[in-house]
Amino acid sequence: MTIKKVWIERGCVSSGDCVIICPDVFELENQAIVKEDADFEINEDCIIEAAESCPVNVIRFEEE
Repeated sequence: MTIKKVWIERGCVSSGDCVIICPDVFELENQAIVKEDADFEINEDCIIEAAESCPVNVIRFEEE
């Protein structure tokens, strides 16, 4: 499995869990965003963990 795309759908409540779990991929401004220069391949495990931990289930990723 290789993650090639990560995004956050509408409805983010800015809990910050994704930033704590995977700070190299996510950052918190008004709401969580995916960093433009994030390396998805190196961070696959924490991306999946962040998506599973999101309290409103809005973190999505696409695999190759």
